[in-house]
Amino acid sequence: MEKKLDELLKTMKPKHNIGDFVFCTVNDLSTIKFQDITLMFKEDEGYTIILKKELADNLNQKYTFNAAWITLTVHSSLDAVGFTAAFSKALSDEGISCNVVAAYYHDHIFVNKKDAMRTMEILNNISK
Repeated sequence: MEKKLDELLKTMKPKHNIGDFVFCTVNDLSTIKFQDITLMFKEDEGYTIILKKELADNLNQKYTFNAAWITLTVHSSLDAVGFTAAFSKALSDEGISCNVVAAYYHDHIFVNKKDAMRTMEILNNISK
């Protein structure tokens, strides 16, 4: 588990996960198989879920953001300082919005599908 910012940036090794992903909100999870949910977070207004776009379409779920999912494969510590700020600033400087999820092992970035390849270039350049 890495905490040092310079090591995190050098070894983050971004991986572009295949597919289109969308953010939806639901109050009832009974129509969605748990194993089909990429991410779930309970908010006061309901459950935010991230699903593959084709599944959301099949379930008639509403969404407004078609995203690419990029995983930073370095095992980052949850208490590492500056990692999210460093890569999100680099993306922001290029006009790319990112939605970041820090999970136990890795950080995950969701960017507009049209920005996926450029995001991978930027992240790989940070590692050099």
